Amino acid sequence: MKPVKILSLSAVLLGAALLAGCESGLPDDVRSALGPRERPRTRTYPADQRAVYEAAKAAAGAMEFRFVRGGPAQGELEALGAISPGDEPGSSRQISMKVHLTPAAESGTDVEVSLTETIEEASASEKGLATETPLRDTPLYEVFFRNLQTALSAPPKD
Repeated sequence: MKPVKILSLSAVLLGAALLAGCESGLPDDVRSALGPRERPRTRTYPADQRAVYEAAKAAAGAMEFRFVRGGPAQGELEALGAISPGDEPGSSRQISMKVHLTPAAESGTDVEVSLTETIEEASASEKGLATETPLRDTPLYEVFFRNLQTALSAPPKD
């Protein structure tokens, strides 16, 4: 074999070996950043999509999230929580909510919710840089689903 082909083959094999060992050799924070995003939480409700959408909008409002966009026909709802101070002076944080509604396999509507926290650090030279992180172990998912169920159970407004 020619030296160039041997070098290319060696580089490919070395790259494959490095990739194969990445999972165990990476620190947890790097692995989580490179790994799959947090899975949305899903529940099924025995109601049509329009009714579940209205209940989801009411549930988000009860949590003091502001409606951003979406509608029952699209099966989507996006909302933002209030901007609050971050851990560092001059920093801020905000939680965003994305809800997807789809017809359930049997009957009813599947509701898929994902929550993301956006943190903007205080920096005079780099304004607008923010970090988004999916929320994992937060009670906000259960609060949303409980509020949604309450809104579905409430009598319709006249």
